[in-house]
Amino acid sequence: MIKTSFIKKISGSVLCGLLTLTVAAQQKPNIIIIYADDLGYGDVSCYGMKKIKTPHIDQLAKQGVRFTNAYATSATCTPSRFGLLTGKYPWRQKNTGIAPGDASLIIPTDHRTMPGMLKDAGYQTAAIGKWHLGLGTKEGIDWNKSIQPGPLEVGFTYSFIMPATLDRVPCVFVEDHHVVNLDPNDPIEVNYQHKIGTDPTGKENPEKLRMLPDPQQGHNQTIVDSISRIGWMTGGNSARWKDADIAGIITQKAIGFIGRNKQQPFFLYFASGDIHVPRYPHSQFRGKSGMGLRGDAILQLDWTVGQIVKALDSLGLTKNTMIIFSSDNGPVLNDGYMDKAAELVGTHKPAGPLRGGKYSAFEAGARVPFIVKWPAGVKGNNTSNTLIGQVDLFASFARLTKQSLQTDEAPDSYDMLSQLLGKSRNNRPYLVTHAGTLSLVSGDWKYVTPSKGPKIARDVNIELGNDAAPQLYHLSADVHEEKNVADQYPEKVKALAAELEAITKKAESRK
Repeated sequence: MIKTSFIKKISGSVLCGLLTLTVAAQQKPNIIIIYADDLGYGDVSCYGMKKIKTPHIDQLAKQGVRFTNAYATSATCTPSRFGLLTGKYPWRQKNTGIAPGDASLIIPTDHRTMPGMLKDAGYQTAAIGKWHLGLGTKEGIDWNKSIQPGPLEVGFTYSFIMPATLDRVPCVFVEDHHVVNLDPNDPIEVNYQHKIGTDPTGKENPEKLRMLPDPQQGHNQTIVDSISRIGWMTGGNSARWKDADIAGIITQKAIGFIGRNKQQPFFLYFASGDIHVPRYPHSQFRGKSGMGLRGDAILQLDWTVGQIVKALDSLGLTKNTMIIFSSDNGPVLNDGYMDKAAELVGTHKPAGPLRGGKYSAFEAGARVPFIVKWPAGVKGNNTSNTLIGQVDLFASFARLTKQSLQTDEAPDSYDMLSQLLGKSRNNRPYLVTHAGTLSLVSGDWKYVTPSKGPKIARDVNIELGNDAAPQLYHLSADVHEEKNVADQYPEKVKALAAELEAITKKAESRK
C-alpha cells in the first residue's frame, strides 16, 4: 500500500480551518485525467466485466457520467496521447505513430497545449506516468544531462515520467529534466540499432528471464528487472525501475503533487502503465484475479484509482475536483510476452460487445471507457450515449476555465463541456479515428476507408479492419460491425467519403 505520510493527522478544528482555506483559495475545479493503457471497453466491471471487480472505477461511474460512445483518436498509444494533449488529430502531423524509445519530442513547442492553456488559467500542471511522446531534439538525447524539450516545454509545471513504454529502454524515471537516482559514474547509453554494452539480453540469456518474450514479436533485447525489452541499454543501474513498484511510485508522486497544490487549482495528467506489457504488478495483486498477470494488473489499476480518490477525500478536495477516467486505445492480450493472458482470459471479453482491439479500425480499437466525476458539477449515476472524443477535452476545459482559444489551437476539439457534465446529449458532428486507415463516425453510421494490409495481425490475433473495399456499418443496430452495408447504401458511402476527404484537407474551424 502507498503510505501518504505527508497527510498529517490533525485535530478536527484545525482540519476544518484547513478545508475552509482550501475552498477559499480557489474556485476553479481541479482536473485529473487518469489514463489507462491498453484497457478495453469491457475490461472494467461497470462496462460489463464479470470475472473480477473494479470497485473504485465503478464508484467513479456511480458518482458521475459513464459514456458508452466515447473515443480515443487512435487505436494505439502515442497518437491518442498526442490528440488528447493537443486537441489535434495526430494524423494531421508526421511522426505521430508509435514512438520508438529514443524518439524526439513530437509535440510542437510553439503552440499551446491543453496543459499550457490550463497553466495560463492559473493551474499547476503535472504529467506523471507513461509519456511516450518523445523527448529531446532530433540530434538525440544524452540521458546523463538535462533532458529537454519534454513535458515542461509543452505546458507542464512538473513531470515524473517513464520516457517511453514499459517494454522499451531506458527503463528509468525522469523527473522534470533529469533521470532519477542516476549515478554519474555509471552513465546511461541507449541504442535501438545495435547492441551496446555487456548487459544480458533475452535472446542470448533466456535463463535470466521471469517471463519469455513472444518469439514472433521481439522484446528480446536488454534485460531489466529480469524482463527483456525492446532496445539496448547499458549503464544507469541505480536508476533502473522495478516493474512491481512502478504503480506505487507514480501513485505516490501523484498524491504528493495533489498535496502540494491543495490550495490552488491543479491539473494532473496521470498516465498509468497498467495494463500495458510487460505486466508484472505488485505482489499485493499478483495471483489475485484468477486471470493471470493481465487481470492482476487491472486490479492494480483499480487500486491506483482508489488511492487518488482517497487522497482527495483526505484533503477535502473531492467536491471541486473533476476526475476523467479513460484509456488510450482498446485491448490486446499477448503483445510481446508469453504471460498467458490469452490462455487465462476464459469467458471474459476485453472488448465487451465490440469487434477488434488495439491496432484495429473496428470499434474496439478506439472506443474506450470514459467516465467523468465532479461532485460540484455533475450528477451521479448517469449514462450517456453521446458521441464524444478525448480530443474534445482541450476546448471543453477552455470553456470550463474561461480561456479563449486562438484559431490555430486545438483545431479538432469541440466544446463538449455540457455533455461532459451530463447536461446535454447532443453529439459532436462527427469523429475521425485512426488505425492505419481512417474511419468516420457520424451519428449512427461508421465509414471505414478502403485499405491494404492483412485482415488479422497474427502476432496478436486481432482483426485489423483492413479491406480493399469501403466499409459501412450502422452502429446503433450493429455495434459489433458484423454486416458491411456499403453495397446497400452507396449514396451514404459516397457522402461520408466526401465528408472525410474534406476533413482531411482542412482543419475544422472551432464551433
